Amino acid sequence: MAIPIVTHTQFNWDCDYPTPERPLTMSGRDLPADAHLLSHHHPWGQFTYAVQGVMRVTANNSSWIVPPQRAIWIAPDVVHAVTVLEPSRLRPLCVHASRSPFPGEECKVLEVSNLLRELIATLEQHDQHEQSGRERLLGEMILDELPRCAVRPIRVPLPADKRLKSLCDALIADPGAELTLRQWAGQVGASDRTLTRLFERELGMSFVQWRQQVRLAHAAPLIARGVPLSQVAAELGYASQSAFSAMFKKTFGNSPSAFFDQRS
Repeated sequence: MAIPIVTHTQFNWDCDYPTPERPLTMSGRDLPADAHLLSHHHPWGQFTYAVQGVMRVTANNSSWIVPPQRAIWIAPDVVHAVTVLEPSRLRPLCVHASRSPFPGEECKVLEVSNLLRELIATLEQHDQHEQSGRERLLGEMILDELPRCAVRPIRVPLPADKRLKSLCDALIADPGAELTLRQWAGQVGASDRTLTRLFERELGMSFVQWRQQVRLAHAAPLIARGVPLSQVAAELGYASQSAFSAMFKKTFGNSPSAFFDQRS
């Protein structure tokens, strides 16, 4: 079965580009699982809200998993690609570069506050091609609320070194693999000491920390589709459901079930 490719034009099929006079516009798109938006960039920033479903965004040598009821901020001119992991209802907000809510080019997965969720739902009811005073007010309130959202650490950095990339690609394909760094070293043609240095230099974390991030990222679509936590823990190499839940709570601040609660 062919993977559906969504072009940039199709993705923004119902969205007017933002301008200094109208700094925030909105579009809507429902996409099937495995839909892929090829690498592209645009002069405006994009705040993509996943009402339902799970997507993966790749940019800046990193990958981010966006669970349902979360959103990702992509800064202006940042090259990025999107893969839909679960059937998704996406509501991208396009933000003029002059009104970017976050400095720099870093992507961020954000917790959508109750207020922001209601503002987006209300804005969606307006004709996106006709600007009104109420729409302008909603846009200003959204721009004020965006930087107040909590950032969620669902980032998986990706390496450039070929030896380390070989290891990372293998772990991304099989996050439950329990090989030690020394065992991986024998497979990728580098000593464990060299790999340790590469993890710290290129990814800014240890092998164990990076593997944990990969496992937690892979847990997102599994939990979102209702796979039992005991099965998720087993697939990702955790000794028990409680061990997985404890690591999840340590990283994200609440339990997996609470984190992936799909509020209406």
